[in-house]
Amino acid sequence: MSRIGKKILEIPAGVTITVADNNTVTVKGPKGELTRTFHADIKINIEENVLTVTRPSDQKEHRALHGTTRALLGNMVEGVTAGFQRGLELIGVGYRASKQGNKLVLNVGYSHPVEITPEAGIEVEVPANTKILVKGIDKERVGALAANIRAVRAPEPYKGKGIRYEGEVVRRKEGKTGK
Repeated sequence: MSRIGKKILEIPAGVTITVADNNTVTVKGPKGELTRTFHADIKINIEENVLTVTRPSDQKEHRALHGTTRALLGNMVEGVTAGFQRGLELIGVGYRASKQGNKLVLNVGYSHPVEITPEAGIEVEVPANTKILVKGIDKERVGALAANIRAVRAPEPYKGKGIRYEGEVVRRKEGKTGK
């Protein structure tokens, strides 16, 4: 049995979860609303503020979907109550970020500034010119935008310059040695 799949999910106060006929789950909370359609074989039951996920058999596909479905539902509930955020830091001389309106403008060593516009529902903050915070209620979209920002100038192994996640450790390499 899946360790994550068999865990029950307690629904916090202020959160409502509805399951439609085609396994479409809508989670509404203080921060917003998320909707997702899950595999038809997985059963999602709600009884007295407790959500449980069950699978019909021990087939490999059902075992995989069981834990995944429970984890995604847990992320939806956490997103509408607390939200998610991902931090990035810019390392390098002259590397800086700023916000112009809704756009994030990155100066990271290219001949031109790189502009990134976040999609609706995702918010970008720049508390310092070398720090970026990506916030939102959908964990997947927050992580995807953070990965796109990091991909503009991924950290390189020789000097460690680039955009990295907060707390990310970049393995450093030794440079060339002379004769």
